[in-house]
Amino acid sequence: MPWTFTDDVDAFLDAAGPSLAARPAENTQILTVAETLRLHGPHAYGDAAPLLGWWRGADGEVAGTLVRTPPYPPMLGSVAPEAVGPLTAALPLTRINADRTTAERIAAGWTGHRVDQAQRLYRLATLVPPSPAPPGRPRVAAPADRELLVRWIRAFAEGTGQPGTQAERLVDERTASGGLTLWEDDGVPVSMAGVSPRLAGMVRVASVYTPPERRGRGYAAAVTAEISRAAREAGAREVLLFTDLANPTSNGVYRRIGYRPVSDRLLISVAER
Repeated sequence: MPWTFTDDVDAFLDAAGPSLAARPAENTQILTVAETLRLHGPHAYGDAAPLLGWWRGADGEVAGTLVRTPPYPPMLGSVAPEAVGPLTAALPLTRINADRTTAERIAAGWTGHRVDQAQRLYRLATLVPPSPAPPGRPRVAAPADRELLVRWIRAFAEGTGQPGTQAERLVDERTASGGLTLWEDDGVPVSMAGVSPRLAGMVRVASVYTPPERRGRGYAAAVTAEISRAAREAGAREVLLFTDLANPTSNGVYRRIGYRPVSDRLLISVAER
Protein backbone atom coordinates (compact mmCIF):
# COMPACT_ATOMS: atom_id res chain seq x y z
CA MET A 1 0.00 0.00 0.00
CA PRO A 2 1.31 3.52 -0.78
CA TRP A 3 1.81 6.35 1.68
CA THR A 4 -0.51 9.37 1.50
CA PHE A 5 1.03 12.83 1.97
CA THR A 6 -0.55 16.21 2.60
CA ASP A 7 0.19 19.65 4.04
CA ASP A 8 -3.32 19.80 5.55
CA VAL A 9 -3.17 18.96 9.25
CA ASP A 10 -6.94 18.49 9.48
CA ALA A 11 -6.86 15.88 6.70
CA PHE A 12 -3.95 14.19 8.47
CA LEU A 13 -5.76 14.08 11.81
CA ASP A 14 -8.99 12.87 10.21
CA ALA A 15 -7.09 9.92 8.74
CA ALA A 16 -4.44 9.19 11.36
CA GLY A 17 -5.81 10.76 14.56
CA PRO A 18 -7.48 7.61 15.94
CA SER A 19 -4.35 5.55 15.31
CA LEU A 20 -2.17 8.15 17.03
CA ALA A 21 -4.49 8.39 20.03
CA ALA A 22 -4.57 4.61 20.42
CA ARG A 23 -0.80 4.59 21.12
CA PRO A 24 -0.10 7.96 22.72
CA ALA A 25 3.29 7.07 24.22
CA GLU A 26 4.79 5.84 20.95
CA ASN A 27 3.25 8.79 19.09
CA THR A 28 3.79 11.51 21.68
CA GLN A 29 5.85 13.78 19.44
CA ILE A 30 3.61 13.36 16.40
CA LEU A 31 0.58 14.21 18.51
CA THR A 32 2.10 17.41 19.88
CA VAL A 33 3.49 18.56 16.52
CA ALA A 34 0.13 17.98 14.80
CA GLU A 35 -1.71 19.85 17.54
CA THR A 36 0.70 22.79 17.26
CA LEU A 37 0.10 22.92 13.50
CA ARG A 38 -3.65 22.72 14.07
CA LEU A 39 -3.60 25.62 16.52
CA HIS A 40 -1.03 27.88 14.88
CA GLY A 41 -1.17 27.06 11.20
CA PRO A 42 1.23 25.50 8.71
CA HIS A 43 4.09 27.88 9.50
CA ALA A 44 4.16 27.23 13.23
CA TYR A 45 7.68 25.82 13.00
CA GLY A 46 9.11 27.86 10.12
CA ASP A 47 8.52 29.36 6.70
CA ALA A 48 8.42 26.05 4.81
CA ALA A 49 5.16 24.15 4.57
CA PRO A 50 4.86 20.96 6.62
CA LEU A 51 4.55 17.50 5.16
CA LEU A 52 2.32 14.97 6.92
CA GLY A 53 1.86 11.38 5.88
CA TRP A 54 0.17 8.13 6.81
CA TRP A 55 0.27 4.53 5.61
CA ARG A 56 -2.54 1.98 5.69
CA GLY A 57 -1.99 -1.74 5.91
CA ALA A 58 -3.87 -4.40 3.99
CA ASP A 59 -6.65 -4.22 6.60
CA GLY A 60 -7.16 -0.52 5.87
CA GLU A 61 -5.95 0.60 9.29
CA VAL A 62 -3.35 3.35 9.64
CA ALA A 63 -0.08 1.70 10.67
CA GLY A 64 2.47 4.42 10.02
CA THR A 65 2.71 8.20 10.40
CA LEU A 66 5.23 10.91 9.51
CA VAL A 67 5.53 14.65 10.03
CA ARG A 68 8.17 16.94 8.54
CA THR A 69 8.32 20.55 9.78
CA PRO A 70 11.50 22.21 8.44
CA PRO A 71 14.03 22.99 9.86
CA TYR A 72 13.38 19.82 11.86
CA PRO A 73 14.09 16.44 10.25
CA PRO A 74 11.26 14.08 9.28
CA MET A 75 9.80 12.36 12.33
CA LEU A 76 8.06 9.01 12.38
CA GLY A 77 5.47 7.82 14.85
CA SER A 78 4.81 4.11 15.31
CA VAL A 79 5.38 2.47 11.92
CA ALA A 80 4.74 -1.11 10.85
CA PRO A 81 7.89 -2.77 9.42
CA GLU A 82 6.20 -3.34 6.07
CA ALA A 83 5.58 0.42 5.73
CA VAL A 84 9.29 1.31 5.71
CA GLY A 85 10.04 0.18 2.15
CA PRO A 86 7.13 2.11 0.61
CA LEU A 87 8.17 5.18 2.61
CA THR A 88 11.77 5.23 1.39
CA ALA A 89 10.57 4.58 -2.17
CA ALA A 90 8.13 7.50 -2.02
CA LEU A 91 10.16 10.06 -0.08
CA PRO A 92 13.91 10.67 -0.45
CA LEU A 93 15.27 10.75 3.08
CA THR A 94 18.66 12.00 4.24
CA ARG A 95 17.71 12.46 7.93
CA ILE A 96 15.17 10.66 10.07
CA ASN A 97 13.94 10.78 13.66
CA ALA A 98 12.37 7.44 14.54
CA ASP A 99 12.35 4.59 17.02
CA ARG A 100 15.66 2.75 17.07
CA THR A 101 14.57 -0.25 15.02
CA THR A 102 12.90 1.80 12.29
CA ALA A 103 15.69 4.36 12.11
CA GLU A 104 18.31 1.65 11.76
CA ARG A 105 16.25 -0.12 9.10
CA ILE A 106 16.04 3.09 7.05
CA ALA A 107 19.72 3.92 7.55
CA ALA A 108 20.71 0.44 6.39
CA GLY A 109 19.70 1.52 2.89
CA TRP A 110 22.11 4.47 2.89
CA THR A 111 25.73 4.19 1.78
CA GLY A 112 26.77 5.55 5.16
CA HIS A 113 25.20 7.27 8.14
CA ARG A 114 25.87 8.86 11.48
CA VAL A 115 23.80 8.94 14.68
CA ASP A 116 23.33 12.58 15.61
CA GLN A 117 21.33 11.92 18.77
CA ALA A 118 20.02 9.00 20.79
CA GLN A 119 17.10 9.59 23.13
CA ARG A 120 15.23 7.40 25.56
CA LEU A 121 11.50 7.74 26.20
CA TYR A 122 10.46 7.26 29.83
CA ARG A 123 7.03 6.75 31.37
CA LEU A 124 6.18 7.72 34.94
CA ALA A 125 5.37 4.69 37.09
CA THR A 126 5.20 5.34 40.85
CA LEU A 127 6.37 8.85 41.58
CA VAL A 128 9.16 9.00 44.19
CA PRO A 129 9.86 12.62 45.15
CA PRO A 130 13.51 13.25 46.07
CA SER A 131 14.24 12.70 49.75
CA PRO A 132 15.63 14.74 51.25
CA ALA A 133 14.23 17.46 49.04
CA PRO A 134 16.53 20.33 48.13
CA PRO A 135 15.95 23.65 49.86
CA GLY A 136 13.15 25.76 48.51
CA ARG A 137 9.69 25.22 47.11
CA PRO A 138 7.87 24.97 43.78
CA ARG A 139 5.51 27.49 42.29
CA VAL A 140 3.64 27.72 39.00
CA ALA A 141 5.28 30.27 36.70
CA ALA A 142 3.44 33.54 36.11
CA PRO A 143 3.46 36.18 33.33
CA ALA A 144 5.85 38.26 35.45
CA ASP A 145 8.46 35.52 34.96
CA ARG A 146 8.36 35.83 31.16
CA GLU A 147 11.80 37.38 30.60
CA LEU A 148 13.52 34.76 32.75
CA LEU A 149 11.56 31.88 31.21
CA VAL A 150 12.29 32.94 27.64
CA ARG A 151 15.98 33.20 28.47
CA TRP A 152 15.99 29.75 30.07
CA ILE A 153 14.01 28.16 27.22
CA ARG A 154 16.55 29.54 24.76
CA ALA A 155 19.42 28.27 26.89
CA PHE A 156 17.78 24.85 27.09
CA ALA A 157 17.31 24.78 23.31
CA GLU A 158 20.91 25.77 22.70
CA GLY A 159 22.18 23.16 25.14
CA THR A 160 20.16 20.40 23.47
CA GLY A 161 20.88 21.44 19.88
CA GLN A 162 17.33 22.54 19.06
CA PRO A 163 16.12 25.68 17.30
CA GLY A 164 14.93 28.16 19.92
CA THR A 165 12.88 30.47 17.74
CA GLN A 166 9.55 29.56 19.37
CA ALA A 167 10.62 30.46 22.92
CA GLU A 168 8.27 33.40 23.38
CA ARG A 169 5.22 31.53 22.08
CA LEU A 170 6.01 28.46 24.16
CA VAL A 171 6.42 30.52 27.32
CA ASP A 172 3.22 32.49 26.76
CA GLU A 173 1.14 29.40 26.03
CA ARG A 174 2.45 27.30 28.86
CA THR A 175 2.33 30.11 31.36
CA ALA A 176 -1.32 30.73 30.46
CA SER A 177 -2.15 27.04 30.96
CA GLY A 178 -0.08 26.56 34.12
CA GLY A 179 2.34 24.36 32.19
CA LEU A 180 5.60 25.81 33.54
CA THR A 181 6.83 25.33 37.09
CA LEU A 182 9.74 26.99 38.85
CA TRP A 183 11.69 25.81 41.86
CA GLU A 184 12.67 28.69 44.12
CA ASP A 185 15.39 28.68 46.76
CA ASP A 186 15.19 31.57 49.20
CA GLY A 187 12.74 33.26 46.82
CA VAL A 188 15.07 33.03 43.82
CA PRO A 189 14.13 30.84 40.78
CA VAL A 190 16.80 28.16 40.40
CA SER A 191 15.25 25.56 38.10
CA MET A 192 12.37 25.09 35.66
CA ALA A 193 10.28 22.31 34.12
CA GLY A 194 7.48 22.42 31.57
CA VAL A 195 4.72 20.07 30.54
CA SER A 196 2.97 19.79 27.19
CA PRO A 197 -0.82 20.13 26.83
CA ARG A 198 -2.71 16.89 27.47
CA LEU A 199 -3.54 14.98 24.28
CA ALA A 200 -5.09 11.51 24.20
CA GLY A 201 -4.57 11.35 27.96
CA MET A 202 -0.82 11.99 27.55
CA VAL A 203 1.48 14.80 28.62
CA ARG A 204 5.23 15.10 28.19
CA VAL A 205 7.60 16.79 30.61
CA ALA A 206 10.04 18.99 28.71
CA SER A 207 12.32 22.00 29.02
CA VAL A 208 13.81 20.88 32.32
CA TYR A 209 16.52 23.46 32.88
CA THR A 210 18.81 24.55 35.69
CA PRO A 211 21.43 27.27 35.11
CA PRO A 212 24.96 25.80 35.20
CA GLU A 213 25.89 27.56 38.44
CA ARG A 214 22.88 25.99 40.22
CA ARG A 215 23.34 22.40 39.11
CA GLY A 216 24.18 19.42 41.29
CA ARG A 217 21.88 20.45 44.15
CA GLY A 218 18.78 18.39 43.33
CA TYR A 219 16.66 21.23 41.98
CA ALA A 220 15.93 19.57 38.61
CA ALA A 221 14.74 16.35 40.25
CA ALA A 222 12.51 18.30 42.62
CA VAL A 223 10.87 20.51 39.99
CA THR A 224 10.39 17.53 37.64
CA ALA A 225 8.76 15.52 40.40
CA GLU A 226 6.46 18.42 41.22
CA ILE A 227 5.30 19.06 37.66
CA SER A 228 4.86 15.30 37.14
CA ARG A 229 2.71 15.07 40.28
CA ALA A 230 0.58 18.00 39.18
CA ALA A 231 0.09 16.54 35.69
CA ARG A 232 -1.03 13.22 37.07
CA GLU A 233 -3.38 14.83 39.57
CA ALA A 234 -4.85 16.93 36.74
CA GLY A 235 -5.87 13.72 34.96
CA ALA A 236 -2.99 12.66 32.71
CA ARG A 237 -2.97 8.89 32.23
CA GLU A 238 0.51 8.93 30.69
CA VAL A 239 3.29 11.22 31.95
CA LEU A 240 6.30 10.92 29.65
CA LEU A 241 9.69 12.50 29.08
CA PHE A 242 12.70 12.11 26.83
CA THR A 243 16.34 12.08 27.87
CA ASP A 244 19.56 12.26 25.91
CA LEU A 245 21.29 8.90 26.29
CA ALA A 246 24.61 10.72 26.20
CA ASN A 247 23.72 12.30 29.57
CA PRO A 248 23.87 9.61 32.27
CA THR A 249 23.15 12.15 35.00
CA SER A 250 19.68 13.08 33.74
CA ASN A 251 18.82 9.45 33.03
CA GLY A 252 19.75 8.55 36.61
CA VAL A 253 17.76 11.45 38.05
CA TYR A 254 14.55 10.49 36.26
CA ARG A 255 14.86 6.82 37.15
CA ARG A 256 15.24 7.72 40.81
CA ILE A 257 11.99 9.70 40.86
CA GLY A 258 9.98 6.92 39.24
CA TYR A 259 10.37 7.07 35.47
CA ARG A 260 10.84 3.79 33.61
CA PRO A 261 12.22 3.23 30.08
CA VAL A 262 9.78 2.68 27.20
CA SER A 263 11.86 2.86 24.01
CA ASP A 264 14.77 4.56 22.31
CA ARG A 265 14.71 7.00 19.41
CA LEU A 266 17.54 7.89 17.06
CA LEU A 267 18.18 10.93 14.92
CA ILE A 268 20.21 9.58 11.99
CA SER A 269 21.66 11.41 9.00
CA VAL A 270 23.30 10.30 5.79
CA ALA A 271 27.04 10.57 6.34
CA GLU A 272 28.78 13.36 4.48
CA ARG A 273 31.35 12.14 2.00
